[in-house]
Parts: sequence; structure tokens; C-alpha cells
Amino acid sequence: MSLPFILDVTIGLAFIYLILSLLASEIQELITTILQWRAVHLKKSIEILIAGDVSKSDDNNVLQLVNDLYNHPLIQSVNQEAKGFLTTLPRKFIWLLSYIPVMLSLTGEKRKKSIFGYVKNGQETTNKLKHSAPSYIPAETFATTLMDTLGLPTLVDKLTESRLINFADEQLHEIQNVLLRLQERLDNSDDHICQFLTHTLTEFNQIVEGDFRAIIANFQKDKADLYTTINRMAKSLDRYISSFEAEMPEHELINKSLQRLKFLRQDTFDDIEQTICLKALRPNINEIVQLINVGSEVQQEFVNEFKNKDSEAYQIFQDLIQRLEYLRQKLPPSVVGNMAILARRAQMKAKSTEEGINILRREIEQTFNNSMERASGVYKRNAKGVALLIGFAIAIIANADTLHIVNRLSKDTAIRTAIVNNAGEIVQTNSTDTKENLRRLRDETDQVLTTTALPIGWNDTNLDQQLGNRKKFIPFTKYLTMAAGWFISGIAISMGAPFWFDLLSKIVNVRNSGKKPAASTHEQETEGRSTY
Repeated sequence: MSLPFILDVTIGLAFIYLILSLLASEIQELITTILQWRAVHLKKSIEILIAGDVSKSDDNNVLQLVNDLYNHPLIQSVNQEAKGFLTTLPRKFIWLLSYIPVMLSLTGEKRKKSIFGYVKNGQETTNKLKHSAPSYIPAETFATTLMDTLGLPTLVDKLTESRLINFADEQLHEIQNVLLRLQERLDNSDDHICQFLTHTLTEFNQIVEGDFRAIIANFQKDKADLYTTINRMAKSLDRYISSFEAEMPEHELINKSLQRLKFLRQDTFDDIEQTICLKALRPNINEIVQLINVGSEVQQEFVNEFKNKDSEAYQIFQDLIQRLEYLRQKLPPSVVGNMAILARRAQMKAKSTEEGINILRREIEQTFNNSMERASGVYKRNAKGVALLIGFAIAIIANADTLHIVNRLSKDTAIRTAIVNNAGEIVQTNSTDTKENLRRLRDETDQVLTTTALPIGWNDTNLDQQLGNRKKFIPFTKYLTMAAGWFISGIAISMGAPFWFDLLSKIVNVRNSGKKPAASTHEQETEGRSTY
């Protein structure tokens, strides 16, 4: 048996596998599109990531949180559903088919309501269920959406506002105490001193407190950062102390009060960054995440910071507490634990709250990417299992018996020659970027099938050659041989069209003694000159 003969048989077998693999790929892609496997698998993978465990991924809180993520504008913008009656009519049929396996599952009702999330309209309504979802979500989009859904940036802002208001109240209270004690001790002094004390206290209440409130209002409107806000408070206090010093009468107690005011100003505002750190005005990202864990030590310490129910800080704090209580009810414990771990890692690398948030966002992105890599591996294994089932089904339906195909190619010269010639032409016309041009390859192989009879199918010719004389008793071994041939074909078909085309290209090149060698530099220059 010569090498060219073996190569011809191998080319014929690989070409038949290629044709059947193209059909299998088309069927698998159709099933994937109808059942929206990629989108469903992605959402399920996110649920597992959020839950931290496959067994907990169907918990109501997990599904609720993931639905909220899918309801976020950033993720909604990734998924674009078609509009219009004629456009959505075929899609509605696909949506119906995609829900059939979900409704037949053990958790059908729960999964039906949460497979792709829903659009909130005051309450969850069945007519607002979404029928599709993105098959791919960028890691940056997921991280931003998760942090926004958890409200971490809002927690940072609200906690900073509350502490800043609390800080301002403390400073105003200390200065006011100095003035009130001075007024008490000089209550029986002459009219000039009493007028000064009344004026300076009124000036403090009207001007300094007003300045502090306006400064905080600008901070809440994002017109100034924290450092600038504290610096403006210091300047407002400087103006008041200068006015106090310029107008005060000569008196030992008044002078001591002035020194006390200067000391308070110096101790609090000379080193603004130190004050921000000591007063925890700029909360770190780990502290923010710990606030989500209602009942933790950090959360209890936070509650103890705000006791004055009449203060503005307490009102903002109450809004924050309501948000934390909502998160406590909605968040799965795994989310709090995972976010706490990521927050500690982010805090070790961060120098500021803003940097901590950015690092935490990158940590979430990395975690999401790692999870999606594992999910991609699971999807590929599942897809491989489906490809095997489709391959076995095609092998049986097409009666693609590998053992019979090899026997037929080795004996029938006409079929072998026709298949080899067609395979060579297809390889030459699709020599580059074949994986991206499977549709063109499929069209060309369809043309081959109209002119070449392949040794497959349930026609009488194939059956007679496989089983012998069917009018007589057929040995059971014949059926076993046929089943073995189907099994081999099924595995081969599941390998995929790109695999068989690449292998076919290599075998054809070997059969043709390899590719034509590249011309030498001298020959190229000569050919180039001859074209002018």
C-alpha cells in the first residue's frame, strides 16, 4: 500500500468529516441562538460569583441583587433589544423556545422570573420581564455597576458629609463655649465690655456659623473638595479672631479668651491633613465596606458618632442608616464577605479614599475576569458535550460509518479521486483566515455535494455494502461494526470544522509535496524589474 494511496484515503475521510462538522457547527450555533445559552450562562456565572457558591446561587437575595445589576443602565446599554412588531415577531418565537427548558426545570418559576432580570415599574410585573441579555459584559462595566448598586460611592459621600457636619458642630461648640464662659465671668462688668461681649457673640452666631453652613453646602454640591472646605473654615475663623482682637477692650480675661481661640484655631486648622486623618473625615474604603455589614464593630462605632438627633449630621446619618438597613436585608452574606476581603486588599495599596475606590474597582474587575475565565472553561466543556451529542446524532442520521467510509474509499477509485480533487480545490481557495470564513467554506462544500456522491446515507447501496445481503440473516457483529463506525464519526464530527480544515490543508500540502518555496531575493528583484 503506497503513501499516495494512504494520503488520498485520509484526505477523503477528513473531507467528509469537514462537511459533517460544518453541519454540526450550524446546528449548534442555531441551538445556542434559540436558547440564548451564552447569555443564560453568563448570568448564571454572575449569580455564582455573587453567591460565592453554586448551591446558594438560587437564593432569592442573590437573584434579586443580580437582577438589580442587570437592571442598571450601564448593563442595559450593553444589551439592545429589537423594536417593532415585524422585527420582534420571530424573536418572540425564539424567546418562547428559550423559556421552555427553564420552565421545565426544578426551579422553573423562580428562574423564569429571574433568567434575564426585569424592568422595575414600581413593582415587579410579569409583563416587564426582559427576554434577552448581553452575552458579554466588560469587567469595567460590571465593577462600576456592582459598586453603584451597592451604593459604595454614595456611602463615601454621605459618611464624609456626616462627619464633616459633626466636625463643624464640634468646632463651633468649642468656640461658643469660650465666648459663653467669658460672658458669664464678665456679666457684671461695665457697659463697654458688655456691649463688646454681646456684639462678638452675635457676630459669631450670625457670621461664623453662617459661613460654616455655606461652606458645607458647597461641599455637598461638589463645589469644593474636603481639603478646600476645611481650609475655608480656617479662613472664616481667622477673620472672626482678627475682628475679635481688633475690637476687644483691654481686659485680662478677654485676652486669655483670645489666646484660647487662637490655640483652638492653631490646634485644629494649622495642619489640615492631620486634622482630616485624626477626625477620620476622609473614610477609608475598608471602613466603607464594613458599614455594609450592619452589626459590625465599625458600624456600631459609626452609630455612636451621631447622637444629637437635632443636628443636620444626624438627619444625613439617618438616611445612610436606612440605606444600610436596605443593604442588610438584600445583600447575601457572601457579598459582604467578598467585598470586605477586596476592600482590605485595596486599602493596603491606597493613599486616599478616591484611590481606594479606584483600586477596589480594579480588584472587582480582576475577580470578575478570573471568574469569567473559569465560567468560560465550563461553557466550553458544556459546548463540547453538546457537540458530541450533535456529532453522534448526525453520524446516525447520515449513516456516517467511519469503518465503511474507509473501506469504500480504499476500493472505489472514482469516488476517492473526485473527493480528493474537490478537497484540493477547496483548500486552495480557502487557504487564509479559514476560521473566519466558515460560511464561504460551507457554501463551497454544498456545491461539492451536488456533484459528488459521498459514501454516507441510508440508501440501498451503502446498506448493502455495510450489512451484506439484507435478504438473508444479518450477523449481529455487522450492527456492532456499524455502531462502532458511528461512534468514531460522532467523536470526529465534534472536533469541529476548523480542526478538520487545518488538518486537511496539511495533508493536501504533504500530498502535493509541500508549498511552493518562496523566490530568492535575486529572483524577486529580477521579476520586479521585468514588470516595468
